[in-house]
Amino acid sequence: MTVLPLVITPDPRLKKMSEPVEKVDSSIRQIMDDLLETMYSTNGIGLAAIQVGIAKRILVMDLEYGSKRYQDENGNDQEEKKKPNPIFMVNPKIVKMSEEENTYEEGCLSFPGQYADVTRPKKVTIEYLDYDGNQKFLEADDLLSTCVQHEIDHLNGVTFVDYLSRMKRNMIIKRIVKQSKK
Repeated sequence: MTVLPLVITPDPRLKKMSEPVEKVDSSIRQIMDDLLETMYSTNGIGLAAIQVGIAKRILVMDLEYGSKRYQDENGNDQEEKKKPNPIFMVNPKIVKMSEEENTYEEGCLSFPGQYADVTRPKKVTIEYLDYDGNQKFLEADDLLSTCVQHEIDHLNGVTFVDYLSRMKRNMIIKRIVKQSKK
């Protein structure tokens, strides 16, 4: 597995629509493995292929092993990483979403150090192909729902800052550009 370089905003690739995968084969599994390794190396909880410059509809997530920034189901801070429990998704699509909403402070590996509250449906059902190319469905709620929606947005050329006011979005992008020049 390889740690791949992240695409950082304002790179125009983050606005690109990702292409569907025709078949899950060894080359697609290699991309998923590399995405997972990249995500773990940066303490993320989700990563879409476009975030490493690959415009294919592939994403990985792992809320168990991810960022210490998030709390567990009992509201306790995650002090240490748990055993990896990765989720691999190819060609994911939302087939059902709740009217009830949830707001989480979202961050993104392509927007280092930047966070903002984003409101999304609390529950979603996702149809996708797994690591072996089998059709699966995932019913997600709370943080998992937010994470999978965030990553699917990436596949559609949408980032979490697109949910913010123009002023907040521009401030975040300016901060990142300024950081990159240092």
